[in-house]
Amino acid sequence: MNGPTASPTAPGGYVIDVHGLNKHFGDKHVVNDVSLQVREGEIFGFLGPNGSGKTTSIRLMCGLLTPDSGSGTCLGYDILKDSAQIKRQVGYMTQKFSYWDDLTIRENLDFVARMYGMPQRRETVDRALEDLGLKSRAGQLTGSLSGGWKQRLALAACLLHQPRLLLLDEPTAGVDPTARRDFWEQLHELAARGISVLVSTHYMDEAERCHKLAYISYGKLLTQGTADEVIAEQHLTTWAIHGHNLVPLAQQLRGAPGVDQTVAFGSALHISGRDAAQLERTLNQAIAGQDLRLERIDTSLEDVFIYLMKQSADNFTSPS
Repeated sequence: MNGPTASPTAPGGYVIDVHGLNKHFGDKHVVNDVSLQVREGEIFGFLGPNGSGKTTSIRLMCGLLTPDSGSGTCLGYDILKDSAQIKRQVGYMTQKFSYWDDLTIRENLDFVARMYGMPQRRETVDRALEDLGLKSRAGQLTGSLSGGWKQRLALAACLLHQPRLLLLDEPTAGVDPTARRDFWEQLHELAARGISVLVSTHYMDEAERCHKLAYISYGKLLTQGTADEVIAEQHLTTWAIHGHNLVPLAQQLRGAPGVDQTVAFGSALHISGRDAAQLERTLNQAIAGQDLRLERIDTSLEDVFIYLMKQSADNFTSPS
């Protein structure tokens, strides 16, 4: 099968390069001045709480939705003028599984290949079954598959037309950890072949496997960069307190001088703040005379995203 017609070279080598995207639905400003750049062969993680604008942003970037304002390119094509060309070279995997339960895996893939008008459909489907480890289940009805196998089918269908960019909207939601791990191994293999991936996720272990990250909340892009850059940008110092019965201590520390965040992690309490000196004084005073151990730790990506979510939620007001 011949691959898609090559698109123009994107300026700066970016497969996605968008600036100032805005989108309203009624009185809701769901995407607010979003700018983003994704390079070839890069896995870019898109994170944020439910209702944050991730899905709408993804659709704007690939021409499925038209922004109210803003501009940009996807695969070198103008997102406002060239949506048809973009769609031919993008594989889009939605949150909801959208294939047919009463068809087999092979029949589903053959149907998708027919919709794309692919020549040599059988060879194309055979290759997809082999590449995604679906060959042994090709004759199984899709409705009987587990979440992980349905996920593989959806990814195989996205890849049939040999896209240069994958847009994956929470692809591993509801999938068991082993299947999630296998899925991410496949994504890294695809990236190594030069396929770019923009993926939204709620899972911190997945975020840490991305080359770059962006965090969006209530339509606004709050931060982006590598995991290390995102962590460093927040200037948080984090301590862990180890011991028993930490709930009363967490309640005592909330709002204390230097304390911006307290989060329980198993048998430890993580406390973060931007004023490092004040935070240390407060914690030493709080645990004085108690059978507790205080340890300074590296601020994790999860610490940062919890902090960002709380900060953005505090600043959000719904229209009356």
